Amino acid sequence: MYRREYFAGVDEVGRGPLAGAVYAAAVVLDPFVRLDGLRDSKQISEKRRCELDLVIREKALAYCVASADVSEIDEINILQASLLAMERAVSGLKVPVDFVIVDGNRIPKLHCEAEWLIKGDSKSDPIKAASIIAKVARDSEMKRLDRIYPEYGLAQHKGYPTRAHLESLKRHGPSPIHRLSFAPCRAVAEQDRGT
Repeated sequence: MYRREYFAGVDEVGRGPLAGAVYAAAVVLDPFVRLDGLRDSKQISEKRRCELDLVIREKALAYCVASADVSEIDEINILQASLLAMERAVSGLKVPVDFVIVDGNRIPKLHCEAEWLIKGDSKSDPIKAASIIAKVARDSEMKRLDRIYPEYGLAQHKGYPTRAHLESLKRHGPSPIHRLSFAPCRAVAEQDRGT
């Protein structure tokens, strides 16, 4: 029997950075299990996010983290890549869902009914949970990439356009994980090519 309380909350992380993939997560929470401390991932410390990430993964009925890589971002644009990551996250859930609530004002192509919810990451617990596990997954990946490309300081700014990141981008040029469709990366790449 269809029960609306078993729905997936979906959120994405990483639309703004100059480097790295965009991540999305879909989470189905058990409505009868309370998870304390859920908030928008941007409003809690990294330590607390990591703690909640473990709790969410243990207590959720289902979850999936997915991404769209830099080549996809550059090919189809960041909005479409974000929607693609969300679609992949919902498709990867190990339980079937009939309803999805997506943070923001756009809905990816899905096989089920869906609604968008502006500021959903502060209103809906499944979206809050999705926000947290997507953020932890993306931050972990940026720390891994920092070991490969240490000159950019990715572990500190996670690819966002901080002053330090922009300076290192100008000094070293874009790496293979920089988004060349983003103006600061494109400008440096064109300068390097002498165009």
